[in-house]
This record gives sequence, C-alpha cells and structure tokens, in this order.
Amino acid sequence: MSDLIDPFGRRVSYLRVSVTDRCNYRCQYCMSENMTFLPKANLLTLEELDRICSAFIKRGVDKIRLTGGEPLVRRNVMSLIQSLGNRVKSGDLKEITLTTNGSQLAKYAFDLARFGVKRINVSLDSLDPNKFRTVTRWGKLEDVLHGLSVAKDAGLEIKINAVALKNFNDNEVNEMITWCGDEKFDLTFIETMPMGEIDDDRTNQYLPLSDLKKDIIKNWTLTKTDHKTGGPATYFDIEETGKRIGFITPLTHNFCESCNRVRLTCTGRLYMCLGQDDEKDLLTPLRKSEGDDLLMDAIDEAIGRKPKGHDFIIDRPGNAPAVNRHMSVTGG
Repeated sequence: MSDLIDPFGRRVSYLRVSVTDRCNYRCQYCMSENMTFLPKANLLTLEELDRICSAFIKRGVDKIRLTGGEPLVRRNVMSLIQSLGNRVKSGDLKEITLTTNGSQLAKYAFDLARFGVKRINVSLDSLDPNKFRTVTRWGKLEDVLHGLSVAKDAGLEIKINAVALKNFNDNEVNEMITWCGDEKFDLTFIETMPMGEIDDDRTNQYLPLSDLKKDIIKNWTLTKTDHKTGGPATYFDIEETGKRIGFITPLTHNFCESCNRVRLTCTGRLYMCLGQDDEKDLLTPLRKSEGDDLLMDAIDEAIGRKPKGHDFIIDRPGNAPAVNRHMSVTGG
C-alpha cells in the first residue's frame, strides 16, 4: 500500500496514540484538579487500538508513541505494547516508544524492555519534592525517582521532559542539567501549550524558551546537532555533560514545516494537527466492517486535510485556550 503523503508533500510516518485520557496526576498546566474523564465505554478497546495501529503501519507509519493521560494506568495496556513490540521484532515497525509520568515505571519497566520498548520519555518538571507535589497536585517525587532507577536497570534509554514554567522551575534549570548529566538522561524543555481549560491563567505560567536558552548558554556549552527522534525538538549537545538538551517551542517558533505526525485519541478521533480542532472519526468505519477498506478510506481523507501548521497563541482574548480539548485527551 502507498505511504501517507499530506497536501504539502510531507510523509506521515509517526503516529502518537493516546490509550487513555485518565491520569493519576493533575498537573497544573495540563488539567483541572477536578477533571471529568470520559466514560470507559466510550474508549476504543485495546484490540481496536491495535487494529488502527496496524492499518497505519500498512500505510508506512514506522514509529508509534503511546501516550495518555498516563498510559500505564490503563488496565491491561501491556498486551497492546506486547503486540506492537512484536511488529518491531518482525521489522514492520521501527520503534515503539512511551511517554509517561514515571509513577508506574517501577512496576512495568522490565516488561516494557522485554516487549521491545527501547526508550521512553518521562515528564518531570521539578527535582524539589514540594514543588513536584505542587505542580502535579497528587504526585510523589520519590515514586518517579525510584521508577527511573528501575527503568535504568531494565536498560531503557530515558529522556526527561520538563515544561518550562515562569517563576516556578526556571531557577532549577542548572540543577536539572547537572542531574540529567549525572544520570545519563537527555533533557528537553517544552513551552506550555494553550490546550483545554485549567484552573490557572496560562499567561502567568508561560516562559519563552528563547529566554531560557539565553540563560542556559551562560553556564553551559551548547553545540547544535542534527539529532532527531521523530518529534519537533531542536537538539544541542552539552559539552560539559556529554548529553543532549532539546527545546520544543510551539509558541516562539512554529516547527510545522517538517511535521510527520498525526494523533489518535482513545475514542478513535484522529487529529491531523495538535494545534487545530479538525478531526476525523475512525471509530465508525472501524466498527462498520471487519475489513479495513472503510478505515483506510477514512485515513486517506484525514491526511488529505492535514494543515500546514498550528495556531498556538498564548494571550487570546479572555485567556481562552487555543483549542478546547485537554492535552490528556489528544495525547501528550
């Protein structure tokens, strides 16, 4: 079957799959403390998620990242990971990766490695236990640090993702770079994204990474690298630590010119762009037929609508989010 090519000539080779909108944390920049999650009956089954992933693999997608919410809180999710891992072992898929808050790694790290996951991204915004508790509302830093230790023992390659938050963790940057160097983790900073209603005003949180980078280069020697992981980060080598630092800048720099990604929600909606509300229903064609012809037609129609770029603006009138859905629904 032919590869998926969007209207701007970009080959879609990367599928991000949200296996659940649920999370055991309530990070302040991501969701409200009293979230209303989707009824479980509305979610795709793990078998249906596997079937959609298989359809994309047939069309040239060679990298799949599982996200949430927190993917490891979904019951029996390891069966999906094992199935996709088998596609890696057969050569149909180059890589399966995972984005997690790290709280469940102590339980699942060795199984992840056994089923073919080579590397993971772990969201961690502060190394201060009190600040970590504040930003996650419910999290314990010690759980994540223990999980990271187990994940290292399991042989997983680890990248830390930190959302840059003004007047919160901007004074921890040097500490995080040092810690990641000591632990042999790569590190990526991310600008907060205006998605979904939260309890706070995001304009109070927003820290341009261009400002953060200016502060970093006062203390660290950065060299631009062509390293790519399939995502939108721009990477630099850090001479002093031997590790990499990345910057994801959806607001200060539109990274859409090389976008190769689409996102599948746990309800079967395909979003062709993180920063646009246009979506395609894949659940209906999936369930209408045992064959994949209807599903493939829907995927083709969706890719034909993939936009050139996103529309993230942090200071909209009334501080309304750029898109109404939460990141946990779309997949982080």
